[in-house]
Amino acid sequence: MGSNSSRIGDLPKNEYLKKLSGTESVSENDPFWNQLLSFSFPAPTSSTELKLLEEATISVCKSLVENNPRTGNLAALIKVFLSRTKELKLSAECQNHIFIWQTHNALFIICCLLKVFICEMSEEELQLHFTYEEKSPGSYSSASEDLLEELICCLMHLITDIPLLDITYEISVEAISTMVVFLSCQLFHKEVLRQSISHKYLMQGRCVSYTSKLVKTLLYNFIRQEKPPPPGAHVFPQQSDGGGLLYGLASGVATGLWTVFTLGGAGSKQQTPELSSPLANQSLLLLLVLANLTDAPDAPNPYRQAIMSFKNTQDNSPFPSSVLHAFQINFNSLYTALCEQQTSDQATLLLYTLLHQNSNIRTYMLARTDMENLVLPILEILYHVEERNSHHVYMALIILLILTEDDGFNRSIHEVILKNITWYSERVLTEISLGSLLILVVIRTIQYNMTRTRDKYLHTNCLAALANMSAQFRSLHQYAAQRIISLFSLLSKKHNKVLEQATQSLRGSLSSSDVPLPDYAQDLNVIEEVIRMMLEIINSCLTNSLHHNPNLVYALLYKRDLFEQFRTHPSFQDIMQNIDLVITFFSSRLLQAGAELSVERVLEIIKQGVVALPKDRLKFTFRFEKESPCWEEMSCAFADEISRTEIQIRGRGAARGVFYPLRLVSCLQLRCRPVLEPSRHPAVHNGFRLRVGCCLPP
Repeated sequence: MGSNSSRIGDLPKNEYLKKLSGTESVSENDPFWNQLLSFSFPAPTSSTELKLLEEATISVCKSLVENNPRTGNLAALIKVFLSRTKELKLSAECQNHIFIWQTHNALFIICCLLKVFICEMSEEELQLHFTYEEKSPGSYSSASEDLLEELICCLMHLITDIPLLDITYEISVEAISTMVVFLSCQLFHKEVLRQSISHKYLMQGRCVSYTSKLVKTLLYNFIRQEKPPPPGAHVFPQQSDGGGLLYGLASGVATGLWTVFTLGGAGSKQQTPELSSPLANQSLLLLLVLANLTDAPDAPNPYRQAIMSFKNTQDNSPFPSSVLHAFQINFNSLYTALCEQQTSDQATLLLYTLLHQNSNIRTYMLARTDMENLVLPILEILYHVEERNSHHVYMALIILLILTEDDGFNRSIHEVILKNITWYSERVLTEISLGSLLILVVIRTIQYNMTRTRDKYLHTNCLAALANMSAQFRSLHQYAAQRIISLFSLLSKKHNKVLEQATQSLRGSLSSSDVPLPDYAQDLNVIEEVIRMMLEIINSCLTNSLHHNPNLVYALLYKRDLFEQFRTHPSFQDIMQNIDLVITFFSSRLLQAGAELSVERVLEIIKQGVVALPKDRLKFTFRFEKESPCWEEMSCAFADEISRTEIQIRGRGAARGVFYPLRLVSCLQLRCRPVLEPSRHPAVHNGFRLRVGCCLPP
């Protein structure tokens, strides 16, 4: 570092870094700090360059870890930063570029060091490094102030109170990134942390007073999507003595750190696009991590409480006295931002969090008359399932489950007519309702899951979404009706295949007693459970909205032979009665009308027959199952999958890999509690559930 550092490769030999990490104590008033903080080098722009930065500084960091207990230089650096932040607001008003630039550089060094310290040592050791002060070698003052708490409070103050200007943009990004690094301790523990330094400082003491303001600021950062200032907005002139170039903050070193946090993980199937707003992205990551921290043993998570209780700015009703961290935000702006940003998995996780935990947001969104702006991006995520991360797909599906719990939503989506859906490539859809498109995409996801991933929860939740909607199916598009029956046909073929394999296996076992008999009974039970779900979905539609869906009746009649084998099957006799009644009733009317009927004529006969069919002849109830899924197993399995597929973080003692905060968010989100609480999970509410540990047979 220092004014002469211009390349990453020079850092191991840099005299200022050597002094910082050496055996000599440096006073916080030493002119050395001004020299150290006047550094410049090209900002890393790729994971390769970031790795080079880490490898170039690993020797310096290890030296500081070894010597800091005696020198207290880390504490001195933090004190220099803290003293500068007291004048930061005034410096921003006075456009003091040099002062803000050096303050930013101090925070950048602290953030890089904090990351290494968290990787290399326990929380107890980390706290010792932040409480050592410059004393005689080896001495320690137990009465020393807690610099780590001072730093966290200072960062919160910086994020919430420093005005966002061109010259303060990058230091705001750096402050948020440092907070994310501080919260990364969970990544190095297999068990869920319930007592940690993050709980100590963020849920107790002085930091709690910033809760509402911090959550509100992070949400507004996400809403506004402020872009970084252009590189030429405030470029510092080159020093007259030929030193390093003093660059503008927009293209400065801070760009490297937010790139560290946002480069794609190993589980990503698509290249991470260039971020248009680093501030919005980092704010969203920090917000998600804070919201998903576990409750402390003696205090609930205040940031989750704030997210659960905030209201619309147009809502003038008073907050309940029990709400401790209350604030208001513009719901229309938040809704617009959520609709526009669903291409990122972070934004999808935020949408899920708000829908699931904040009843004010959920009520507002379900009352919107432009729900297609929110639903279409979610459907596009599911449609491109091959290109998305598994956790992104799963969150999108859970959002649909939450939405389809509302009968008003299920009715309104069939009233929204869409034209020319360009991203749907299987068939040209010039005009289709949002409800029919939702059915098409969910069925496509089920079929993809059956043939590719065979996830043991995905198909159950997809069918649960269809079941939630089935009673309100209206004017189904002919293609949507065909796909419903085609899915049933695929399940029927799988059932026959497994049944045939079981029969052949049984015959083979009779001739050879040494060959173990495969357990096809479980496979048959699973596939029959899924078939029953499909029959219940069709049955629900026929019972509640037969007169609204002539295309579904047409598809049933066209593929009536599919249902013959299930009429006498003991597992489906009850559910087949209504379907058999509909097929028989309309088949007889078609026979009376004569042969070689056109499609239009068949649909006309169906519409006439619907009026003549007595409604009391169709009786249907869902089958409820009292057994609930093993939520802990489900959430832990999902978190373990994320742990395996996301970017690898190497073990202690080696150079660290790129840190990807969404992995931290996902682990906190899914290890701590289920994706949806059992009482609100539509798959349980409607009785549609596969046994935990089972998946569709190949």
